[in-house]
Amino acid sequence: MDLKPQPLPSSSRLFSIVVPSWNNLAYLKTCVESVRRNSAAPHQVVVHVNDGSDGTLAWVRSEGLPHTWSASNVGVCHAVNESAALARQDLVLYLNDDMYCCPDWDTALLQRVEAIGHDAFMLSGTMIEPVPSGNHCVAVSDFGRDVETFRPSELLRSFRSLARPDWYGATWPPTLVARRWWRAVGGFSPEFSPGMGGDNDLSMKLWAAGCRVFLGVGSSLSYHFMSKSTGRVARNDGRRQFLRKWGVTSSFFDRYYLRRGRPATGTALAEPERTVAFRWGRRVGGLRARLA
Repeated sequence: MDLKPQPLPSSSRLFSIVVPSWNNLAYLKTCVESVRRNSAAPHQVVVHVNDGSDGTLAWVRSEGLPHTWSASNVGVCHAVNESAALARQDLVLYLNDDMYCCPDWDTALLQRVEAIGHDAFMLSGTMIEPVPSGNHCVAVSDFGRDVETFRPSELLRSFRSLARPDWYGATWPPTLVARRWWRAVGGFSPEFSPGMGGDNDLSMKLWAAGCRVFLGVGSSLSYHFMSKSTGRVARNDGRRQFLRKWGVTSSFFDRYYLRRGRPATGTALAEPERTVAFRWGRRVGGLRARLA
């Protein structure tokens, strides 16, 4: 499948924001409040409620939020796909419920969309996290490890100083794609449920379909409390699944295709240079995939 980029309609300045949530009501309220308070436009917010017996389902209904629901936790892949089916806008953004969007977060993303000029892209905002994780694509500054200790006023005074240059390798939420491309590649692959490795797989599916713009926007900032839901699930072996499916490791894809974490010196990524290291990595990946 090779999709052809198309111009987005001039009216495409709103997002359909899909948020999966699993009995995480305090974080979900904080997340939705930040979208409402700190967005430049009235975006559509769609929630998938996993279980919801902690009051989440009742709260989502009382707020009049479009939503989907499952009686138990179905994982990120199914949850995001189901809620994305309710998207009304041309741009779909996946946001975790343990994130707080800073002012201008959406404006910065829209400016990049307009500069790109077509719908073949994946954009990520840049996360601010309280502790180092080895992820070079995030900013690190502690404004609270959970909602009980969160200091939003301090964050709002300081977040602009944490902006960074744009970077290659968009994969993580906040993740923005055109709805046409989302639907064409089928969103998240259910076989990666509950979700580990699903982000990389979605990027690879977009790459295989012809997308070459994978940009992290350094001035679109959101605070991330870090794994307040994923830490509670039995994790699938996403790395092995990715290797079996694509014949290369996810780290190989990140390094040679997405160039994750490198400063963005342009918009579209070029095809990987066929160096000796690249060819050797492809060969080793193929051998590992047959043994996995």
